[in-house]
Amino acid sequence: MVEDSYLYFKDGLIILNGGTIEKVGAYQDLSSLVNNNLELLDYSGSLLTAGCIDTHVHFPQTPMIAAYGEHLLQWLNEYTFPTELKLKDKDFASSVAKMFLKTTLKAGTTTSVVYGTVFKDSVDAFFEESERLGTRMLCGKVWMDRNAPDGLLDTAQSAYDESKALIDRWHNNGRQKYVITPRFAPSCTGEQLQKAGDLYKEYPDVYIQTHLCENTGEIDWVKELFPERKSYTDVYDHYGLIGERAVFGHCVHFNEDDFKTLSEKRAAISHCPTYNLFLGSGLFDMEQAKRGKYPCLVGLGTDIGAGTSFCHLQTLNESYKISELLNHKLTAIQGYYLATLGGAQSIYLDDKIGSIAEGKEADIVVWDLQSTELIRYRMSFSKSLEEDLFTQLVMGDDRSVRATIVNGEVVYERDSGFYKE
Repeated sequence: MVEDSYLYFKDGLIILNGGTIEKVGAYQDLSSLVNNNLELLDYSGSLLTAGCIDTHVHFPQTPMIAAYGEHLLQWLNEYTFPTELKLKDKDFASSVAKMFLKTTLKAGTTTSVVYGTVFKDSVDAFFEESERLGTRMLCGKVWMDRNAPDGLLDTAQSAYDESKALIDRWHNNGRQKYVITPRFAPSCTGEQLQKAGDLYKEYPDVYIQTHLCENTGEIDWVKELFPERKSYTDVYDHYGLIGERAVFGHCVHFNEDDFKTLSEKRAAISHCPTYNLFLGSGLFDMEQAKRGKYPCLVGLGTDIGAGTSFCHLQTLNESYKISELLNHKLTAIQGYYLATLGGAQSIYLDDKIGSIAEGKEADIVVWDLQSTELIRYRMSFSKSLEEDLFTQLVMGDDRSVRATIVNGEVVYERDSGFYKE
């Protein structure tokens, strides 16, 4: 039953102890714990949820969001690679990281699984800003040893060595996690993919991310580059890149064997609806992915910069439309789950984030359910919580975020204009 799948307190209280949620429940049940030793933040009239989780996003592409008019492979050459070349300059990379994280937090997202560039310094710049803010972020240096401009190429050995150094510096350093990041099979030789697989085995709790079955032209290219492998998925499987804590972006053009491989190996899919629509890649069948013969872990990704919004409300808006086109109706409850606890489960962090629960980390978003005049008018006719949530999913955006709390600290407040600079 839908009503059994979530907890909702109409008048709730959350008690924090540093960066941890100590108590949560109805205000009338916990009010006796409120005393002069506690700082009280009053967000009456708003909805509080766990922070959203973005399972696939490229921070270096922030300067090129809304680039016009190409499909994937042309888009990479026309816009992405020239932009990423600029992040060789660490000062510029730092400025991009600051804008990315500021926009992310103002959109209600508190954890992201992030692609850096091929440049090691760009990943250092990202983690340094994340560490300053106290956010739980996952990021990695991109691997590419072919089919990219010379200035963006590394080698199998240099990618391994630099990633290993970044793991040693950043993985489990505070709230930071490291992600081994071969960009996608066409940009990596078999030697480089093997090195990535070796590194994945070396560190039993490190993550891995890449792209998979995103675009039909890309799939055909993989067949040309790896004729000895039976499928795109099989390329990654052959090199030991599919397993727990592996996140595969898109997976739009999957067959039953593909779902079977990811399901059995407990790898995750990141559903990126605004990106898939913007570049015309196709419609991801989340119903089959979640409830088919071989169910998979699925999270939600904005995939900036061909993704069109940092905010998961807008991402879910497009996901709902795709579900309609595929004759499956995404409900509001399913959507909010996908954006929070579902995302946390897909990256094996649901013991720490993804819900407001005792003992979990205090990453919380305060949503204004009447953020525009039209939304306020529409909400006056709403008859249920689910209708309230669906209205936000369709009509809301980053203006709906009243405040964002990271690790128990307010880092953004809309009305006062505060941001933790």
